[in-house]
Amino acid sequence: MSAADESREEGGTIFQSGVGRADDLDRLWTPHRMAYIRGENKPADATSGECPFCRVPTLSDVEGLVVHRGETAYAVLNLYPYAPGHLMVCPYRHLADYTETTDAEAAEIAAMTKRAMSVIRGVSGAEGFNIGMNQGHIAGAGIAAHLHQHVVPRWPGDQNFMPIIGRTKTLPELLADTRALLASAWD
Repeated sequence: MSAADESREEGGTIFQSGVGRADDLDRLWTPHRMAYIRGENKPADATSGECPFCRVPTLSDVEGLVVHRGETAYAVLNLYPYAPGHLMVCPYRHLADYTETTDAEAAEIAAMTKRAMSVIRGVSGAEGFNIGMNQGHIAGAGIAAHLHQHVVPRWPGDQNFMPIIGRTKTLPELLADTRALLASAWD
């Protein structure tokens, strides 16, 4: 073993000679995020056959993480949430722009967004929300081909050093558990 490959442990910190000094930072591994980084499940183009938001309604509520189904839209947990309870309200119809919604779709998206806020607030004590749609790739839409409105719950101090400096989000609950909690409180 060369000097560059030698390592020793002191007080739980591993030091590797030739590699660098310990930085005293803890590591949180989030391998599930790699699918998002690689763009898996992201449609290659604007066709509905490539779209995860068109595929989700064909799955069971549990498998698709669907919280509620309406007549023209549905609420689904975000696979890559910014915060616990982060969900999206999506029309069933494959369309990209909010101006393309029918009056019925726009009304149901708005009503579901209001209901999502009430449910999330009721089960988790969220004190605020970020609500929004990113229209087009240039505006930050990860999946620009299918309209979706984000409902992101917020709490005091939730934007601490982890996402800002550590570029890591911590989620205290499994998505399946969050889905069950929100779905049972919806009606």
